[in-house]
Amino acid sequence: MIGVKCINKHIKVYAGLFLTCLCLCGCGSKESFENPYDGDNTPSAYSVFEGDFSSVAKPFASELCVVNENVNKAGVDVTNTEAAGLFDLTNKEVLYAANVHRQMNPASLTKVMTALIALENVKLDETITATANVNIQEQGAQLCGFQEGDTFTMDQALYGLLMYSGNDAGVAIAEHVAGSVEAFADMMNEKAKEIGATNTHFSNPHGLTAADHYTTAYDLYLIFNEAMKYDKFVEIIHSTEYSSVYHDKDGNEKEIILKTTNQFLSSDSSYTAPEHVTVIGGKTGTTEAAGACLILLSNDAAGNPYISVILKADDKSVLYTKMTNLLTAITGNTQNSTQESTQAN
Repeated sequence: MIGVKCINKHIKVYAGLFLTCLCLCGCGSKESFENPYDGDNTPSAYSVFEGDFSSVAKPFASELCVVNENVNKAGVDVTNTEAAGLFDLTNKEVLYAANVHRQMNPASLTKVMTALIALENVKLDETITATANVNIQEQGAQLCGFQEGDTFTMDQALYGLLMYSGNDAGVAIAEHVAGSVEAFADMMNEKAKEIGATNTHFSNPHGLTAADHYTTAYDLYLIFNEAMKYDKFVEIIHSTEYSSVYHDKDGNEKEIILKTTNQFLSSDSSYTAPEHVTVIGGKTGTTEAAGACLILLSNDAAGNPYISVILKADDKSVLYTKMTNLLTAITGNTQNSTQESTQAN
């Protein structure tokens, strides 16, 4: 079911609070909650509150899946990956979690946050003029081919960013929205704090390896969940091919033809989702430092949405094989839910 929206409550993040929190089931009593992170008590998604800390607190995560330990309800095998998570958005349940709070390099999964910032702050028909900074020289960097002086719309740039994973599109978007990559990274980090992704820090809009650029599988779930509020985001990640015309610095037409990097959607790929699971779309990412990464939106047979993420698989083959295995937990969960419903009736 395309166009899924997951609307979370607006929150304010108070980074200095100690971890005393309401039971996440929403029962209304306060309980202490152990911090699952080492270090300086960095607040996490289940330690952030609205309102006065001295009053009865409302849990930040009341509309979110929350997890503070590894979870394997379905015997899922994701060996040869470093972190993985599967989140049931309907029941607010974590079906699988392995190292989901470990800070890691996200590669181009970074671009989900880039798209979110763009969609929140500018119109799709705004014209972007590329600067010389789109000419990224890093070996192996995926590029749409934008050149200095080229003009194109934000809509065109977002297709290049999300569907094709163009790093030059990321730079062009960042400079248009914030004036510079550095200022845009500040916006990304502020948004991360706002939505509770407190174990995240971005240094650039594209995910090429950089110092102080990291996130977690759980924080990526939060970011992706937020981006899904926008129909355009879901539309783009669901697309398999895109073609359009933009202009060079002299006004001459230039054609852009793009295909998805998501092998679950590509017609040239042999990778398929498990039976009764439909992959709607997602974002890929690969660098030497990050390994092979993927985050997906999928539906079960009833149209219920799930977010799944795998970070640092050994290679693309491992990534898609293990993601397929992870998605089988959706079918198992659907069957379990059906059985419970039948028993209840």
